[in-house]
Amino acid sequence: MRSEEPKTHVRPSWDEYFMQIAEMVGTRATCDRGRSGCVATRDKRILSTGYVGSPSGVKSCDEEGHEFHVVIHDDGSKTQHCIRTTHAEQNVIAQAARASASLEGATLYVHMTPCYACAKMIINAGIVRVVANKDYHAGARSKEIFKEAGVLFELMNSELETYPGQAVEEGV
Repeated sequence: MRSEEPKTHVRPSWDEYFMQIAEMVGTRATCDRGRSGCVATRDKRILSTGYVGSPSGVKSCDEEGHEFHVVIHDDGSKTQHCIRTTHAEQNVIAQAARASASLEGATLYVHMTPCYACAKMIINAGIVRVVANKDYHAGARSKEIFKEAGVLFELMNSELETYPGQAVEEGV
């Protein structure tokens, strides 16, 4: 017997579904400045996952504290980045390589626009589409290189990702 009541459940799109998984993967991250997760898919199947974390066997930010690097931008502003960790995008590519899983033609779901170094790795891994949940304050070059390389980049939300201690105060 079928109910005549309207359905209240709305199934997520495939992009929403995989982004929700990427956000869950990010809860495993070991740096509180960027608990990002990443999922690589092809043909609606997960190929690999990765999250922000220290290399295997190396103490994490949560255990040891942050290892900061200060970046001075063209406009003179400064931001600090924790370099103790491997980015989620780097880990998703490394995990795929360890499992002998090709990422050729894959879609990547990430918490925020990848950094420039990760963007170059994504291109070289053969990933053809990147879907980010939020924008990254230093993501402009990544978007440019994706366009040049023919990688489709899609931003689900225009919100800019921020994290504690991102801006560096004068005198630092």
